[in-house]
Amino acid sequence: MESSSADDAPASDVDEAGTPTPPLSPKDDCDSVSVASSDHGDGASRDGFYANRATAFVDSIKAKYFSKSLRLGSGGGDASSTSTSKKQKVQLWDSVINVVLVEGRNLLAMDDNGFSDPYVRFRLGTEKYKSKNAIKTLNPQWLEQFDLHMYTDQPKVLEITVWDKDFSGKGDFMGRCSIDLSSLEPETTHSVWQELEDGAGSLFLLLTISGSTQGTSCVSDLTAFEATGGSAAREKTLRARYGLIHSFYDWDDVGHLVVKVYKAQGLASADLGGKSDPFCVLELVNSRLQTHTEYKTLSPEWNKIFCFKVKDIHSVLELTVYDEDRDKKCEFLGKLAIPLLKIKNGEKKWYGLKDRKLKTRVKGQILLEMSVVYNPIKACVKTFNPKETKFMQLDPKFKRIVFMRNLTRVKNIVVFVIDMGKFLNNCFLWESVPRSLLAFASFMVITYTAELYMLPLVLLLVFFKNLLVLTVAGIQGAGREEEDVNEEDEDDEEDEKDSKTEEKKSLKERLQAVQEATATVQNVLGEVASLGERINNTFNFSVPQLSWLAIIVLLLVTCILYYVPIRYVVMAWGINKFTKKLRSPDVVPNNEVMDFLSRVPDNEEKVMYRELRPAPSAALEAERKKKKKIS
Repeated sequence: MESSSADDAPASDVDEAGTPTPPLSPKDDCDSVSVASSDHGDGASRDGFYANRATAFVDSIKAKYFSKSLRLGSGGGDASSTSTSKKQKVQLWDSVINVVLVEGRNLLAMDDNGFSDPYVRFRLGTEKYKSKNAIKTLNPQWLEQFDLHMYTDQPKVLEITVWDKDFSGKGDFMGRCSIDLSSLEPETTHSVWQELEDGAGSLFLLLTISGSTQGTSCVSDLTAFEATGGSAAREKTLRARYGLIHSFYDWDDVGHLVVKVYKAQGLASADLGGKSDPFCVLELVNSRLQTHTEYKTLSPEWNKIFCFKVKDIHSVLELTVYDEDRDKKCEFLGKLAIPLLKIKNGEKKWYGLKDRKLKTRVKGQILLEMSVVYNPIKACVKTFNPKETKFMQLDPKFKRIVFMRNLTRVKNIVVFVIDMGKFLNNCFLWESVPRSLLAFASFMVITYTAELYMLPLVLLLVFFKNLLVLTVAGIQGAGREEEDVNEEDEDDEEDEKDSKTEEKKSLKERLQAVQEATATVQNVLGEVASLGERINNTFNFSVPQLSWLAIIVLLLVTCILYYVPIRYVVMAWGINKFTKKLRSPDVVPNNEVMDFLSRVPDNEEKVMYRELRPAPSAALEAERKKKKKIS
């Protein structure tokens, strides 16, 4: 009976000599069951034995080949040990390669019409990605973003091929190139112009290696970083680097942002088990970093520190929390947008998460600590230069609610202008004699004494009037920012309907012309409304730093117009405009006033950047309910 006792004993990973033995295959398990059963007699005892052995066999197969933790990368082991701790479920990949395919230039012409319909294939190890195809162009713009995962034991070479799409369905090869990812610094977004082999053109990519559990120069474990006392030394170095004495070097290096991502709590559950596998993505314009994934939890603790190079102090930091799925896709959990000028250095704070459109609250909050150091002179000069273009910002499609909202915003501006016209007309008609007398006297005095340098002073009077109102009445507009938030629910429903209708090609083709026309009208209305709101928000100190900067500029303009004849001012302006391209061939034509206004948020952006109070914790909520019952 030695064979039966051996089979009844639990399986061991080592033999009697202490050497490891390979795990039993399903066939071995079946053989062991048949051998053991031959030693037992007939009757009920045999039936019970068969039932027990069959159950043990099924359990062993499930544990070895159908364990969820094994599929997701716990690295084997028996099922009971993997279910005892979520920490055993770790990410298989070493880091994430985020790729933004921006555009291509001077690609080969493959069709008879002198153009191509190019698309791009990417391959990293066993993972692949195929872009959409552009139509009839040699300089395509794709604007697609995707992630590839890099593993420790695979080659770190990104293979890229460009193809031309044919009607037959088979692509014609256009060119290839490869990028050695090991040569790229991790946790930094790299702008790469990659030449294709044999002069077949070039591709513009944004590459970021992030999401590693290992610390680097730009991201590290927060506990280890604070234990070494690196925070104080780093801050001292940064303040010296961005001091006033370095104001005239490297104009693109305006400042430095440090973000400490501690943890989140109360997140929405995205998996069937009532849990999520959350990770956090941080974006500053085109720079993109991310944390590692914490598995099977609604309260992840990342404890990571990230740093960004700041090119524009008026940029907005976006944090998005995603749930990692088994198919390597991501499910949205919450989002947050924080203007850099609103950051209070060294403040550890909970932030409530919002929906995709940054309008309404969703489940969850995140604990952050941020600090930003910048050179004020570089920041002021950068304000009057074009903003950095964010590549992954798609053109808005036509939506009825967005169209009506933009129409209402424009209507508010038009109503203000009409009211001003009615006021002047009433003065001319002497409907109110005292008001008309005062207006007539003011007109005569201003006309007689007015000089050109007084024009900026009129704008300064508007600033100081609004400043007086804010000082006396306090910051206003909180109520206005709460308006129109609930409309987004219907807008989200329309988004879902749009995604379904996009699959119906015939309907899309029929409505395409109408949609393009209405989308153009919608966007023009939005731009007009946005410009009017930005001008108004400049005067009402929505962003105090920008309003005070405008006041300083207006004072300088007043002094220049007072002491310098206007003809010399116009000549200096013309000389600068005519010679700018000669002095800097790569300069981008710009309008300084419009560049300044582009940094001022409109009313829609003010709602998006509005900070939500974090939701109370479950324990605090229970305590409040208990107090209510007692009272």
